[in-house]
Amino acid sequence: MIPFLDLRQINSSYRHELIDAMTRVLDSGWYIQGSEVTAFEQEFAAYCGTRHCVGVANGLDALILTLRAWKEMGKLTDGDEVIVPANTYIASILAIIENRLKPVLVEPSENTFNLCPHKTRRAITNKTKAIVAVHLYGQMCPMPELMNLANEFNLLLLEDAAQAHGASIDGRKAGSWGHAAGFSFYPGKNLGALGDAGAVSTNDDDLSQTIRALGNYGSHKKYENLYQGINSRLDEMQAAILRVKLQHLNDEVERRRKIAQYYLQNINNQFVDLPYSGNQESHVWHLFVIRSKSRTAIQAHLKREGVNTMIHYPIPPHKQEAMKYYQNIELPITESIHKEVLSIPMGPQLTVEEAERIASALNKFE
Repeated sequence: MIPFLDLRQINSSYRHELIDAMTRVLDSGWYIQGSEVTAFEQEFAAYCGTRHCVGVANGLDALILTLRAWKEMGKLTDGDEVIVPANTYIASILAIIENRLKPVLVEPSENTFNLCPHKTRRAITNKTKAIVAVHLYGQMCPMPELMNLANEFNLLLLEDAAQAHGASIDGRKAGSWGHAAGFSFYPGKNLGALGDAGAVSTNDDDLSQTIRALGNYGSHKKYENLYQGINSRLDEMQAAILRVKLQHLNDEVERRRKIAQYYLQNINNQFVDLPYSGNQESHVWHLFVIRSKSRTAIQAHLKREGVNTMIHYPIPPHKQEAMKYYQNIELPITESIHKEVLSIPMGPQLTVEEAERIASALNKFE
């Protein structure tokens, strides 16, 4: 059976480096807010091309704390509207709700599944104050157009870059286009820790300082609290692990792109729609997501052929019980996407032989 994602195999490639990094932290005797976090923040900021990176506990906190910081800075207030793609993972929307802001769910582009500038423009009202651009499946949103829109209407633009580590447009990486970006380092991400971890990247000095304080109980100085903050900090062990894996990220992205190109060139089935690939540098293929009205049958067929798959995501956010107050709205594009998408194996651990087996299995479906 070909696993959907074999994290043990991926991490075993760097076993000795990871053990050395963990031993370094263990022997240091310093486990929170130490030199490993500082070093990773500097290295990841340099990688993204931003002045600042602030480590936090997870990707959801990265989004929540950024929006919260903008409220503390007077740039947002309760009830402000925030545009977000309707087909995203629910975390993108939870971050908005958590801050007592109003999510405005916008249908995505049917080609890319990402925000469309034209649809985004139509959703802007005099209450709109921010846009959350989700780089879904590893493909960047059209950031030049969205930034122009944000500038035209004086809106904040937050990148949800949880799936897009290393993607870029015109040489500028995800995380450096918006006013800020939230990253997740969940183990299954392209840059994954060995537990929960996250970060915010930004060029805004004041924003970075505010987020850092908010994630440290609201404290900018020991035992002095500017804000009613929370505890959301990247710990030393995960930072040390991420420093190792960051060194290999570009190579892993290239392997993902080669696998994706193989799929795109060799999967040929009338019942399967392949993902839009666009510009190669803008996609890091966190997931390879096919689309079919025969999804259930295809998934069962692939399992019989020895291929594990996953669905990202089976239920759209507005149909979740947690968001039942949205269940009466109609979002036909989003709903059809969630009914038809299927993720096939994708990752740097895949061999050429496995990719061939997966493509062959898909082609045999009828």
